[in-house]
This record gives sequence, C-alpha cells and structure tokens, in this order.
Amino acid sequence: HASSEPGRKKCMALQPMTDINKVLKMQQETEDAVSRVFRKGSTSFGSNKDLGGPIKSLAIGSALPAGVLLQIASLLENVARVKSYGRYESKGAVNDIFGNRNQDFGADRRNSNPSNVQGRENDIDEEKTGEFGNDSLSEYFDLLEPLTSLSTEIRRCILAEDEIEDDASPALSKLRKELSHSGEKIHAALMSLINGSARTYLQDAVITMRNDRYCIPVKAEYKGMVKGMVHDQSATGSTLFIEPTAVVELNNHIRELELQEKQEIEKILQDLSTQASEFCPQLQSNMTIMSELDFIFARAALALEQNAIKPIFRNDRKIDLKKARHPLISKDQVVPISVNLGKDFDLLVVTGPNTGGKTVSLKTVGLLTLMGQAGLHIPAGDGSELSFFHDVYADIGDEQSIEQSLSTFSSHMVTIVEILKKADSHSLCLFDELGAGTDPTEGAALAIAVLDHLHQQGIRTMATTHYSELKVYALSTPGVENACCEFDVESLRPTYRLLIGIPGKSNAFAISKRLGLSDDIIDAAKEQISQENTRFEDMIADLEKSRVTIEKEQLEITAYKEEIETLKKQLESRQEKLEANKEAILREANEEARQILQEAKDMADETIRTFQEAGTGTDIRDLEKSRQKVREKIKDKNSKLSARVQTPQGNVKAGELRLGDAVKILSVGLKGTVSSLPDAKGNLFVQCGIMRSQANIRDIVLLQEDTFTIQGVGKASRSSGKKVAAGKSFSISPEINLLGMTVDEAVMELDKYMDDAYLAHLSSVRIVHGKGTGALRSAVQQYLRRNKHVDSFRQGAFGEGDAGVTIAEFKK
Repeated sequence: HASSEPGRKKCMALQPMTDINKVLKMQQETEDAVSRVFRKGSTSFGSNKDLGGPIKSLAIGSALPAGVLLQIASLLENVARVKSYGRYESKGAVNDIFGNRNQDFGADRRNSNPSNVQGRENDIDEEKTGEFGNDSLSEYFDLLEPLTSLSTEIRRCILAEDEIEDDASPALSKLRKELSHSGEKIHAALMSLINGSARTYLQDAVITMRNDRYCIPVKAEYKGMVKGMVHDQSATGSTLFIEPTAVVELNNHIRELELQEKQEIEKILQDLSTQASEFCPQLQSNMTIMSELDFIFARAALALEQNAIKPIFRNDRKIDLKKARHPLISKDQVVPISVNLGKDFDLLVVTGPNTGGKTVSLKTVGLLTLMGQAGLHIPAGDGSELSFFHDVYADIGDEQSIEQSLSTFSSHMVTIVEILKKADSHSLCLFDELGAGTDPTEGAALAIAVLDHLHQQGIRTMATTHYSELKVYALSTPGVENACCEFDVESLRPTYRLLIGIPGKSNAFAISKRLGLSDDIIDAAKEQISQENTRFEDMIADLEKSRVTIEKEQLEITAYKEEIETLKKQLESRQEKLEANKEAILREANEEARQILQEAKDMADETIRTFQEAGTGTDIRDLEKSRQKVREKIKDKNSKLSARVQTPQGNVKAGELRLGDAVKILSVGLKGTVSSLPDAKGNLFVQCGIMRSQANIRDIVLLQEDTFTIQGVGKASRSSGKKVAAGKSFSISPEINLLGMTVDEAVMELDKYMDDAYLAHLSSVRIVHGKGTGALRSAVQQYLRRNKHVDSFRQGAFGEGDAGVTIAEFKK
C-alpha cells in the first residue's frame, strides 16, 4: 500500500516492538491516518524518491543533472500537495471526521480499567487538541516545507531531462536565436546547390547530417564535381556525403554556438544546484517526513482493507480478542473467532479434528499480537485487547504428511527445549500438536509436563492437541481451560468456530460411519477403547449437544427480546402521539370556552344596558327587537356548541358484522379488521396491524372501500405501491370463517378464498376452523400442504385463536 520506494522500504523493515511508547505512538498515528482518509480521501507520495546521494552532492557544491533537479522539483510539488492535504478545513469538519471515525470503528474504544496502558488522561488531551484539528500527524505536516520558489525556478528552466527552456537565461536565449539564424543560412545555401549547379551530381535532392555537419549526398563518380569535405559514404560506396566548401564556415560557426550553448546550460544547472544547496536540510527533512507519512498511510490503507481496529493495550498480560480474523485469509471466507487468555486462565488447550481450524486459531492469536506490537491495526471487533509481550515463541509444524518420523519429533522437541529455556512471564508461547510424532502415551505425558511447567510459571500459553489426556488435564487443573473447534458431523465439514470451555471430540467413529465404514468394524474399534475413555467421549458429546441447544434458545430469546422492544417502542410512540393530541385538543377547547364566556358576558352587559334604558322612554318595539337579537345569538351559539361536542356514534348492528370486515374505531381513529364477533355487551376485538384492540360496537363503523393500495405483480412493480382499482378478488378479507361447514364445503370455500387472497397479494391469512373434533383443522392443514402458493403455516398463538385458528404465509 506504500506509494513510494522509501515508504516501501520502511514497510519491509517493520518489526514488532517492545517499547510501549513507540507502539502506542504508531497505533495513534495509524488511527489518525484512517480518520484523515475518511475525511479527505487518500493521497499519494509517489514523487518521493531516495535523494540522499544528490543532497550530499549539493552540500559539497556539485552541479546536479537536469533529471535529478526535476526529481527535486517533483518532490517539492508533492510536498506542497501533501501539506495542503494535511490541513484541517474547520473546527466543524474536525468534529465530523472524529464522529465518522467513531461510527465506523466503534463509538468508544477506551478502557477505563486502570490496567489499560492508554489512560483516560491521554484521551482527554486528544479531545482538546482534536477540537482544533490537531492530531499525532499534524506535526509531520507542519514540518513539511514545499520551497515553492525553488521548484518553480527548476520547472521554469528545465522542460525535460534533456531539454532546457530557451528563456532559462538571456545568454541561452540569444545563443539559440543565433543557432536558428545560422541554420537557416546553411539551409538556404545548400538548397541553392541542390536546385542549381549540383543537382545532376546528387543521389537525392536532400540535406542530411553527418558528424553534426550539414552535408549533401553526391554520387561517387561525381566526387570531383562538388568541392568540399567528405564526412561519410554509404554502405555500397556509391554515395558520398560531402560538406560543400560554401557552408564549411557556417557549420564551424554553428559548432562554436553549440559549444557555447552547452557551457551556458552547464552554468544554468550549476546556478540551480547552488540555489538548491541552500535548502539541503529542508530537502533532507522533506524526504524523511514524506517517507514516514507514506509508511503511516500505508498502515492506514491496510487497516481499511482489513476492516481493522485500533486494539486496546494492557500491561497485565491479558488477551481478549473479539471476532478476530486471520489477516491472510480472504474476508469472504474467514470465520471470526473470539478468544481470551490471562483473565480466568493462562493456559488454553484447543482440541478437535484435523482441518478444523485449530492451527488457524493459534496463528491468529500470534499474528494479531505481533501486528499490534508493530503499530498495525488488527482485524478484530471493537474492544479487542492485547498485551505487550517481550517474546512470542511458536512451534507450529506441517502436520499434512502421512507419517511422522523420529526426525520430525526430534526437530519439534529441539524447538520446544529452546522455548522452555528462554520463555518467561513476559512471553507468549504457541504450540501446534504438542507431543505429536511419537508414542501417544509418551507424547501425551510429555505434552502435559511441558504445559504444566509453563503453567506453573504463569506463562501465557496456547496449545493444540489430539490427546484426550490433555483434555482431562485442562478439566482438572485450575487456570487451565479447554477449547475446541466446532465440527458438523452431518456435513463432515468444520465450522471453524472456536468454542472456549468445551473440550473437542475427535468424531473419528462418526466420520467413518458417514463415509461408509461398516457398523461391525466401528463396534469392534469401540471395544478397543477403554470404558473410561468411552464415558469421557460421551460426556463431551452430551456437553456439545447441550451447548447447541442453549445457543438456539439464546438466539430465540434474543429474537423475542428484540420483538418485544420494537412493540414497546411502537406503543410508547403511539402513547406520546395520543398525549400530544390530547393536550392540543384541551388547549383549543379551553381557548374556545374562554371566547364563548367572553361573548356571553358581552351579550349580558348589552342586554342589561338595554333594559336600563327602557325606563327612560324607550319604545317597546325597540326592546322587542333587542330581545329577539339576543335570542338569535344564544340559539346560534347553542347550535355551534352542540355540533362541536357531538360524539360520533357507530351505526353498526351486531347481526351485520362478519369476521374480517373492515372497520374504523372512532375513538382512536384506527382502521382494522374484525377478529371476533361482539359479545352480549357489544365488546369485540379488532386487528389493527400488529395490535389487537378491544372496542365496543357503538364505537365502530363499517368501511366500504372500493379501492385500496396493493403492490403490483412481479418484482419490478412491488416497490411502486400505487393505488389501483381492485376487483372482487382484490377486495378480500385477511380472514376466512369456516365454522359450521362440512369438510367438503370448507375445502371448496377455502380453495376459492386462497386464490383470491394470493391475487390480492396478502402476505398471510387467518383461517378460522374451530377446535371441535379436529377433522376440519386437519382438512385445512392438509389442503395448505398441497397448495403451491403457501410457503408455511402454523397454529394460532395465544390471543390469535389458539388451536381453533391456522395462520398461512404466502410465498413472496
């Protein structure tokens, strides 16, 4: 992922480190580079080259070739682009990028545990600086010096590695103009010869160059007819290339001008080199920083490619990897594993069949530990923790050979002896197939002795094995834990899942039986195993079955919890809306009541004034008019109030309702379908979406809708959701009542109903058949099994009708 050669060299030289400060610094740099890539995309460091030699030449006053000066210009231009890339645009943008980073790589990877090397104080400092756009890379970008004036001057003077600009200096411009003028003179003189007296002597009427001199091709037999200097001849000798005497002086002049041009170019390159020599420290610094940044952003690119995260580092030798993935296995194929070591146990014994993923698990732990201590992010889940180890020792051999010889066992034992000599409490030890390659009894005893020796010293160790004795050792020894790689006996395939706390079963008999080995041979083999070992293997099998059952139940419980949480949120949301509507209605009603009272008061005051004035000789007809006016106002207000407070009443009679009828509950404004007939008090249940609400018959009205929203037939039209006119088959209820029918009548009615329901694109239907003798239920379910449109069906749950109802789901 590095884009420059110096950056690639730094990547190739990367080694795990034991210096905590250096590792944390590199991890922070990698994380900050990932954040910048998310915010502004990636950048290139391809123009960064190893210019150590040229910079030393500049320091002693040497002139650099045009090509090297162009490399310096390219480096400085790249430095300018990278420096611009490194600037944060605004405080808001900084907050956005840190927000995005947290969303993609976990909202908070900090660990408040005192054993966490990355303390909370460092995080607070990071937040303070991050607020203003500073991070661990800011200093690198700030130290870059583009030296724009130098790169501009180099580009002005040098067009290409072998081409200098005419205007690089006034002297060069003058020389090239003279060269051009002299060249024109020579061409004119030679053209006059070609088109004049020498025409008959020429092989071709062209002007050519020989030894940097302008010549003309003369036939050999006419050599004496053209005076001049012979510079070359053709391969056959029939043509001589002669420089005519008339242009010798002009050619000499051009040679002098070319020498002067060359000297002037050398002078220009010397001047440019002198200017560059003034910035040797800056050039060296730029080259070093660009290489380091290329190295950092290569680590970030790797982290993005692997969807890796910054691990939490501890200083108590504990490892807790969550959903860790082997970095060299394709993301589409790798199975994540979760493994911990050092918390409840310091020795993990992994068992299971071959090709089950034991070695991959072992390598994943080792590689991720080394990646973390090399400053690389690790392909694992958020919150994964690593510790600092001074050494990681591994004895991982190739177990794919048909038979293992003594030399193989000996070579493994040499490695193990070396590990036992060097390993201490700050080491991580990994053993693959410990004790294999020799007599099983002796090999198991040796393996137990080696592991117990490491366990007594508290050395973090992970080992894989086939030996049952090691499973017993792990079960009976405190601080030692079993693990296994899951294997599906039915499909004869490993799942590659690592299960901690469960010893692995070899499954040799089960696999052999699945592959066709006769039961007699398998039974004979079982007789060769001691009763104690058989009981132990059976116990492991029972544990495995219990684990699978518990996992399934946990998944079901999780699904139920999520469903309950969703329903709870929906109910809370509905309650909030109802409360909000209630408050708005009360506010509006209080306001209207205040206005009505105010109008009544004004009307009363006006009436009192009118009657008071009656004693002063007012005409009785005027009084009658006033009284009539008051009466009309009161009547108008009463009619408005009665219209406002009138409560809508349903007009549905009990005998008119059928199961599945579309109705609206007036008090809450919800639409649904009748799921139970009204009782003696008029109460019934209405299915409103996923909710089943109780209502009274006086609070509902029947809905007569000729059109409703359906989804078009076929995949292409399912997303349109347009309203289209529906015929009789589309005005279908989501429920059918078969109560009281015979089996034949019910099946005929159900067959027509299912066709209509499928055409109407209902996702599911509710079939009411009652409990009774069960004959009608059996006939309905037998029909559903044969119906090609039905995906699945089930008995009604509690609240849906129990055994008296069947719910059928259509295929999508």
